Amino acid sequence: MGKSLIITEKPSVAQEFAKVLRVSGRNDGYIENGEYVISWCVGHLVGLVYPESYDMKYKKWRLEDLPFLPKEYKYDVIDSVRKQYNIVHALLQREDIDRVYWAGDAGKEGQTIEENIRNFGGVREGMEELRVWIDSQTEEEILRGIKEAKPMSAYANLGKSGIMRTIEDYAMGINFSRVMSVKYGNLLNDAAGTRSYTAIAVGRVMTCVLGMVVIREREIRNFKETPFYRVIGRFTDAGVEAEWKAVEGSRYFESPLLYKENGFKEEKDALALIEELNGKQAKVKSIVKNIAKKRAPLLFNLAELQAECSKKFKISPDETLQVAQDLYEKKLTTYPRTDARVLSSAVAKEIGKNISRLKGFEPTTDFVEHIMQKRLYANIADTQYTDDSKVTDHYAIIPTGQLTELSGLTSLQRAVFELIVRRFLSIFYPPAEYENVKLVVDVDKESFFASSKVLKSEGYLQVANPPKKKSFEESNARILGKNTETADSTDENSTANGSNDEIVVNPKVMLELADKLKAGDEIACQGYNIKFGKTSPPKRYTSGSMVLAMENAGQLIEDEELREQIKGSGIGTSATRAEIIQKLVRIGYLNLNKKTQILTPESLGEMVFEVVYMTVPALLNPKMTANWEKGLDGITRGTVDFWEYRGKLESFIRKETEKMIAALKKGDKVVTIGGIYGVVSSTRESTVIVKVDDGTKIEFARTAISSVITDKSEKSAKADTSKTESVKADEEKKEESTQTNSEENK
Repeated sequence: MGKSLIITEKPSVAQEFAKVLRVSGRNDGYIENGEYVISWCVGHLVGLVYPESYDMKYKKWRLEDLPFLPKEYKYDVIDSVRKQYNIVHALLQREDIDRVYWAGDAGKEGQTIEENIRNFGGVREGMEELRVWIDSQTEEEILRGIKEAKPMSAYANLGKSGIMRTIEDYAMGINFSRVMSVKYGNLLNDAAGTRSYTAIAVGRVMTCVLGMVVIREREIRNFKETPFYRVIGRFTDAGVEAEWKAVEGSRYFESPLLYKENGFKEEKDALALIEELNGKQAKVKSIVKNIAKKRAPLLFNLAELQAECSKKFKISPDETLQVAQDLYEKKLTTYPRTDARVLSSAVAKEIGKNISRLKGFEPTTDFVEHIMQKRLYANIADTQYTDDSKVTDHYAIIPTGQLTELSGLTSLQRAVFELIVRRFLSIFYPPAEYENVKLVVDVDKESFFASSKVLKSEGYLQVANPPKKKSFEESNARILGKNTETADSTDENSTANGSNDEIVVNPKVMLELADKLKAGDEIACQGYNIKFGKTSPPKRYTSGSMVLAMENAGQLIEDEELREQIKGSGIGTSATRAEIIQKLVRIGYLNLNKKTQILTPESLGEMVFEVVYMTVPALLNPKMTANWEKGLDGITRGTVDFWEYRGKLESFIRKETEKMIAALKKGDKVVTIGGIYGVVSSTRESTVIVKVDDGTKIEFARTAISSVITDKSEKSAKADTSKTESVKADEEKKEESTQTNSEENK
């Protein structure tokens, strides 16, 4: 029996396989013993070639050569890794190797790397091809992956989807970047004052993200602060503050005098309400006491981890991804590039192993022991934290329990690891419990609302939140009744829709009232006052919130549970989102504040946005970009045909490219349908002013412009013009002759 070849995505992973399989014979570019040959890629070894590889004419960017949509896309070996490609290719042709295990990263990108090698150089006929799919790099998982490896054909659709994504990004980038750069590049560079010419960079996902940041920035710039006035009443001998709201039954329900249900547009109207209520009897409309439970959030996927790290540690998504990758390679956590936030049922059955091994991680030792002693993990497969339907390539990011490399972590790596461990352990703890009291007071058919919320049982919170210098009681002084200050309407968390803060009172007082009062009881009113509020502009995106918005097709949803419910096809993938943001910063389209992680557009980025907005506005629509992503997912699932998708893609690119080429701007040289040659002097909504050779300016309908020509074809265009006039004269003579003959025949 021949040897088995294993090809990993990078050298460090090859070393792990070699260690597990006891392979130690090191050669140039591979490791070999009597049973195994282990080699590796260095990321992509084969990729799409530049257009000039098809024809040197494409080296120069010209409108007449667009759209560029070859029938067959060409690939070649990437020069910087040619040596390693040759080694891998030679191994795939060896007669003494009967089987190859493709062991690249278990995801679409890893599959694409492998497919490109297979399609370009081929695999020796008769060699069996198997795919290793693992979730971590522990010895146990590597051995399982080899033992349970499936035929490469089982991943054919995933490979097709990865190849189509590459073609899509390539074709859109080449065509849209070239046509926009040729038509508007000089104008944009002059306006931006760039030191040297910068081409306009356009990408399917990148341009959409740029648009999201620019649009948000303009919303902030154009925001106009709106003041509003809230009416607050003080009730009972304890002086409980309650806020008036114009609910159904109120004289002001849906009144135009209101900014929203709890605020007047003008102070005089708030004062008028107080005047109406003064001296009127207050009664308890309702008072309700209940217990509310809050479960632990779902586990981390990459986007949620990036958002949390951006918030807690002020690091960018690409930095978080690097840390997560480091933890994965050190066998501390599972595969990081995942979209899932739950466990698979198979993993849930064995989850006790992951938990028990974490006893050696000092910050959470007590929690681990409690979970194991009480067997709190026993029914995890029957909870919301286990769901096979929500696991595609990989389950959520969790600790493996292997702690051999824990001592070698940097402080940041250790902090992120603790974050992952605490989120993981918290799902085995009971929900946090809050005791709520809600009071509604009625005064002359107008309603006032007050509420309080106090933490009764920490539940999962004791695991999820690392200890702070302050005690738990000090950290929660306000909700525990040790601080009776109420929130002001100008709180920094107010949104453009105005402050939604409820009046929060001392919980101890509210709990006492809940035991004493009942509906219908008359209570004292100590008077009314007005609280001034004002609207705030929408928040800028941070690198973390942008990743979440990309995951949810452009919607930034703050509520974690709601975000999970509406989750669908996003923009980009978990593997690419961080790099897209980083690229926009690198090419000068966006600015990233490293201290706050806030994203804002650079002037160059805003200009590119304007160009895209007036040429291919569809690229700025997150829903359209998400639909393309959904189509790619369809190829993976087998519900969308590869060639049908490519046909629609190329039709879109061709249509938009030709539309941009035909678009007119001042200075364009044009030929009309009637054969008149000239230069565009100015443009209007439906017409264009053309200056002809003798200096005369003529207004034409846009539909009368036959074509836009380049300098190179100017002579040809003039020749065509004179030729057109000559042909026209001949046709007129021919028509006259035909009419004469017709008369004679009569």
